[in-house]
Parts: sequence; structure tokens; C-alpha cells
Amino acid sequence: MQRLTLVVLAVFLLLTVYLLATGKSGRDPNELVIWTQDFAPGRVVLEGLLGKYMLEVNPGLAELIRQNLKNPADFDRLIYGNPRPVDIKRFLKDGGVLDRYMEKQPIQRASHIYYETEELRSNFIVAALGGSGPDLIYGPADMVGPFFDMKLIEPLEPFFSNDELANFDLMGLVRFQGHLYMIADRIGNHLTLVYNKKILPNPPQTTDELIALGKTLTKDLDGDGVPDQYALVWNFIEPFFFIPFLGGFGGWVMDENAQPTLNTEATINACKFIEELRTKKIIPRESDLDLANQLFKQQKAAMIINGPWSWGGYIDAGVEVGLARIPMVSATGKWPSPMVSATGFCLNVVVDAKRRERVLQLLRFLTRPDNELEYTRALRAIPSRLEARTDSLFLHDPILKASQDQITVGRPMPINTEMRVIWDAMRPAYQSVLNGQLTPEQAAKQMQEVAEQKIKEMRGRS
Repeated sequence: MQRLTLVVLAVFLLLTVYLLATGKSGRDPNELVIWTQDFAPGRVVLEGLLGKYMLEVNPGLAELIRQNLKNPADFDRLIYGNPRPVDIKRFLKDGGVLDRYMEKQPIQRASHIYYETEELRSNFIVAALGGSGPDLIYGPADMVGPFFDMKLIEPLEPFFSNDELANFDLMGLVRFQGHLYMIADRIGNHLTLVYNKKILPNPPQTTDELIALGKTLTKDLDGDGVPDQYALVWNFIEPFFFIPFLGGFGGWVMDENAQPTLNTEATINACKFIEELRTKKIIPRESDLDLANQLFKQQKAAMIINGPWSWGGYIDAGVEVGLARIPMVSATGKWPSPMVSATGFCLNVVVDAKRRERVLQLLRFLTRPDNELEYTRALRAIPSRLEARTDSLFLHDPILKASQDQITVGRPMPINTEMRVIWDAMRPAYQSVLNGQLTPEQAAKQMQEVAEQKIKEMRGRS
């Protein structure tokens, strides 16, 4: 029985690798595929855009559907669900009209498959090395470095003229080693201060103000010795959420040669500042992303540090939110510098020339100003196309204006492969400070040593 179980598991693993390597078993040759790690609200927008794309690239299809719908009011709902032909037929009075259409020309369409960030990267590596996978892969700019190292993505500059690229924010054109490897549809992915206007009409401008306000905003309402309301919450146990204060104390994660710069006074002082906030009960003693979101949505926290993926959820929860820069570090006079990242599309290197023309057409469609603005309306995302930012949304929406203001003091997330090693080196040492196992000085030294050693190992140096 044990041997049979092992055989079944081995077959299952081989099948999984095969399906990843082929992208999707039996995939329709007329269907382009995007793999994405985008959050659910973003995927809803993408689904609608892919439905719109289907109508644009299939002449006469929109009119055929409109004329034959059982209920004409279903048109938008149907298309924004990016239907397959079999789904369209269920909405038609006579499905035969679609069959006759497809006899003359197959329906060209595109679909997406979601993977969590790390799963997306590992699955894409397996698939692309196997000679297949998606046509486009969508994610943050820092995936470019590892994919470049493994030769899994195609340079894009041969396919786009300078005139086509001129209207993009430069941060949306992700270049590495002299080549363009990603074209983004959104800029940001950055942390900012979000505050509850009912609890706190005016946010603090400096960390001194934050601490002073915190002493009044953190409250023990029932007298049990445990705060029922906090001044500030955020996922401070993760290094990504620590980075803004590292920058605010004058530090950064690496130098211009992609060498780690972690054993510094800035790292030590930023760790001490987080400890000070905990000691003074400005923030909870422990807080991960789920707890921070829960406290803020339940209006048990006046402020939270989080990114654009979260703002809509707070509004939906009934919180009257405002956005502002993360408060300036009083000790240095520097603004915290959250990492700012483009999120966009890379072209799988295995896409052949014939299929590539359709893939590039899809990429151009998805990065059109009108389509990028769909994400702005749904998520308050900053579009990569400068033309899109002239829309009236950017004149009147205070959240968008504040988000752009935070970006001005952020720093681009490094896309070098070394960045992933640095994350892995930072996390255990930083979290050991929070649980009392290491001093900030010891943690900074450990981060640096581990990062340097792992980079040597990665690059095959002894």
C-alpha cells in the first residue's frame, strides 16, 4: 500500500510538472493566456477588459451577440465576464448563429490564470523552462531580475517604437541590463498612511507628532489594562513594511552595485523606533496584516500603513478614510521612503513569431489609457500612461492626489535578483528583534552577513 501511494504521488507530481510546462493541457490555439498575481479586485477589472478585447478583435461579434440575446440587458454583464463561446451560446436565442460565425472565423480571445506571488514565479519558471506556459506574465517589477537571469523573458524594445513608449511614465518601462523587459499598466504598489477621519481629522506630519497623538489615541476603554483602540496599526513584522522607516532614518537595502547595505546606523535606529512605538503602546505589541486590517476596519485604530490594494476594502467597511505621507522622521528630517514598484507584463521567451503579433496586440490593448483608467476607477491605481493622468479623476479625487504625493518620496523597488536574497536575510533577524532574541545592533550585523553569504552562494562564488 505504501509503495502504491508513492507511485501515485510520483505520477501526480509528473502530471503537475507536465501541465505547468504545457501551460494548460489542450489549450485553445486561438486563446492567449496571462498568468497574474493581481489581487481579486484587479482580476475583476482584467476579466472585463479581456471581454472587451474579444469584441475588438473579432469583427461583427458584438453586433451578432446584441441582435440575438434573449435579454438585451444582459450584454454588459455577459461581456465583462469574458465569456467563452459556450457561455455566449447560453445567452442567445439561437446558439446556431454563433456556430455559423465560428465556421467562418474562430473566435480570438484571451484569458487569465491566478497564482499567488511565489507560486506564480515558481510555476512560470517550470513552465517556461519546459518550453511553454503563458503568453504574458503579470506581476511586480522585481520579478524581472530573476526571470532575466534564467533567460525566460523576451526584450520588448524591438516591438515598440520610441513614439509608442514616449507617453509612459519612465518607471512603467522596466529596463534591466540595457533592455526593456516589462511594460507596466500601473505604478505604485506603495505603502502610505491611511487614517480614519472620524477619529483623527488631521494626520501627524512627523514622528514626534505621531507619538504625541498616540498617547491620546491609544485607549483602554474598559480598564482591563489592554488597549481597545490603537493610534496606529500595520504589518510591521514583515520587512517590506519596515522599509519606509529604514529610508526615513537614512538607509536603504542595497547600493548601486546591488550589494547589501544593512549593517548601518539607519537599520539599527529604524529597529529601535519600531520598538519605541511598541513600548509606548502607539502600536500593538504584535500585529500582522490580518489583525491590522481587522482593527482598522472595525474603527479600533486611528491609522494604518498599507497599500492601494487595501483602500477600497476600508471604504467598503464604512471607514471614512484619508491618505497622507507616512510621517517625517523627526530625528533625521527625512521622509520615510516606501518602495515604489511598477506592476506590468513580461513576454514569455517561448512565444513564437506568429503568435507574438497577437500577444503584442493584447499588450497594447491592456496598456491603452482608457483601459488603464478602469483600474483607477476600481482601485484608485496610478496608471503608467501619462495621458491617463490628465483625466478629471486626478483633479478631484483626494485619495489619488495623496497617493501620488507619497510616491514622490518613495524609492523604486530594486529588481536585481539580489533583492530576493536580501528579503530572506532581513526577515529572521528583524523578527528576532521584535521577539527579543537579538538587539538591533546584532540584527543589523546578522542581516548583512547572511545577505552577503547568500549572494555569494547564488552567484557561485566561495
